[in-house]
Amino acid sequence: MTLPGTARARMAVTAAVAFAALALPFAVETQVLRSAPKPVRPDEVYLQPVPGLTHQQLQKFKAGEKQFRAPWVVFPLLGGEWGLGPTFLATSCVGCHVQGGRGRTFDEPGAIVFQQLLRLSVPGEGADGGPKPHPDYGDQLQVFGVNVGLKENLKPGEAELYVDWITQTVTLRDGTVVELRKPSVRIEKPNFGPIDEKVMTSLRNTQVVFGMGYLEAVSEQDILQLAELQKAQGLNGRPNYVRDDIGQRTALGRFGWKANQPSIRQQIVAAFHGDMGVTSSLYIEENCPPAQEACRAMPPGNRPELLDYAWDDLAFWSVALDAPPQRNQDSPAVRRGEQLFAAATCAHCHVPELKTGSFPLLPQLSGKRFRAYTDMLLHDMGEGLADGRPDFKAGPRDWRTAPLWGIGVSRQVNGSVSLLHDGRARNVVEAILWHGGEAQRARDAFAAMSREERDALVEFVNSL
Repeated sequence: MTLPGTARARMAVTAAVAFAALALPFAVETQVLRSAPKPVRPDEVYLQPVPGLTHQQLQKFKAGEKQFRAPWVVFPLLGGEWGLGPTFLATSCVGCHVQGGRGRTFDEPGAIVFQQLLRLSVPGEGADGGPKPHPDYGDQLQVFGVNVGLKENLKPGEAELYVDWITQTVTLRDGTVVELRKPSVRIEKPNFGPIDEKVMTSLRNTQVVFGMGYLEAVSEQDILQLAELQKAQGLNGRPNYVRDDIGQRTALGRFGWKANQPSIRQQIVAAFHGDMGVTSSLYIEENCPPAQEACRAMPPGNRPELLDYAWDDLAFWSVALDAPPQRNQDSPAVRRGEQLFAAATCAHCHVPELKTGSFPLLPQLSGKRFRAYTDMLLHDMGEGLADGRPDFKAGPRDWRTAPLWGIGVSRQVNGSVSLLHDGRARNVVEAILWHGGEAQRARDAFAAMSREERDALVEFVNSL
């Protein structure tokens, strides 16, 4: 395959920018907010506030970060907030979102998984139109149970979860051999009945938490317009419509690997409930399926355990987290990589620029353009990435286009560059080579590049 020349690459960049501009039907302030106001520690680049917060907003931002870092313990122990468990995956938000970053996968076969989680469901549709939870284990596997010190008070975890990695190799056009891996999930010691092959499972890696306010501030109309524009590109980007428990309605999904959460506020309390066993005023009952009698017998820490003011502070912090600034934009390799990124049609889904609409929750984000490199839509990513598990309107092969910003500093944040929904990709090259379905053309264009060209494209992605 002959790669596009410089002139064709420039044309592709122009076309991609024009395509993105079509999604901006009204004039907004042309400004990218992602600029750090002052030098920060390398491991804290994901934890910076958006520019221009007032003193009062900064105080609320700091209160939210304190809640993000707060440990949760079992009533009546000291040393944290009361309400952990009875079953859980982590004892704090930062325990999995280390420094606001993604989860880190481990190669050791004997290591219990804890920065990833395993979604569970059984065939059929749940009461809210989403996945149908397992009757004895719920919608995700909890690997830990609390122990308040006495043997009779031990609340067992639901099961032990391990991941074995299966490797394969692919050979690129220039003869380069790349090893890829995919996870094989192993569930041992299930405490509440078998988890057999009829149960649908999906391993999910911890996602970054920065920049979510920008994504929430994009209007639904603009997202739907992107879906329409992509049809002309031979793509089938689609929105997910999910249950909004706060608004008691069906709403556009924005967050999560399959865009199965409609808002930051709901994402937060769903994670507290599912990942730490902490109740809220929205999810007031303990996360205990009927078969788990010991779980249901444990007294709560409070009712609710996550108080509304703490929920508000954490939601504001999440909205106001900025994304790290782009880097090395004047590098010839980065500029060349941007051309190749567009020529390979990567920018059709990883749309470079979006805009926010009116956003009363944080007016500083209203009417801004930002470069997250996502369309917030679902795409068929092929059988190689399929989890076999539907999630509202998302099918077994569908995944939301992951934003690319900040990938290049992921390792300095917490040592993790575990990419894709289950963390299988250890770098950008592996992530691209797993693309299939609607992204097969882009994947094949990358595989046909020379090493120098691949390196330039990867350098560009790592500069975002």
